[in-house]
Amino acid sequence: MKRALSSVFMAGSLILAGALPGLAHAADAPKPDAKAGEQLFLNGDMSRGVLACVTCHGEGGNSTIPMYPSLAAMPHEYIAKQLHDFKSVGDKPPVRNGAEGAPSVMAPMAGPLTEADIQNVALYLSHQKVDWDKAATATHENTTERGQAIWRAGIADRKVPACAACHSANGAGLPGEFPRLAGQHPSYLLDQLKLFRSGDRANDIMRDIADRMTDQDLAAVADYAAGLR
Repeated sequence: MKRALSSVFMAGSLILAGALPGLAHAADAPKPDAKAGEQLFLNGDMSRGVLACVTCHGEGGNSTIPMYPSLAAMPHEYIAKQLHDFKSVGDKPPVRNGAEGAPSVMAPMAGPLTEADIQNVALYLSHQKVDWDKAATATHENTTERGQAIWRAGIADRKVPACAACHSANGAGLPGEFPRLAGQHPSYLLDQLKLFRSGDRANDIMRDIADRMTDQDLAAVADYAAGLR
């Protein structure tokens, strides 16, 4: 088992450090243009092989398809970092992959994006509002107590920090650093937690945290997070 981290402070510090490459990219790019991001999100650019994001992620980033995450109101920096992490860098493969190391479904989508595209789409999504009428919610009452306990207090004997420490008590996340999980599709959250645990998604300290959680832990907290508001 991978080396356990000893504190929530350390976890937060390392997650922030993991976001710095995305911030560095942003510093080198022109000022983001939310209007241009909207056009790319809605229409794509078939001349460059860029597909319209709205097809999978829904109007204003409010996905209604469980396998695709809702991106409305996500931090600009977080979205930009994830798009970078789907892309290969020179001879280095992406650090965010699908199950068993297969390319993520997003890899061919992110591949043609320029730095300006990434910053523009990320800014556009950060300005969108969550449509709570379309948002997912918890569906398993029998795991609510377990999910709530992990969210609020973690699992002390396995050094799993409280999810709320980084994603906030209501699941809104901390702007610029940690994503919103409230209203996210529970099946998507569970899939991502398993990818973290397997190491196929290696772009976040969540890899170490998920490694210390059972299948039941992951399922319970994913469902609980979806129901937060």
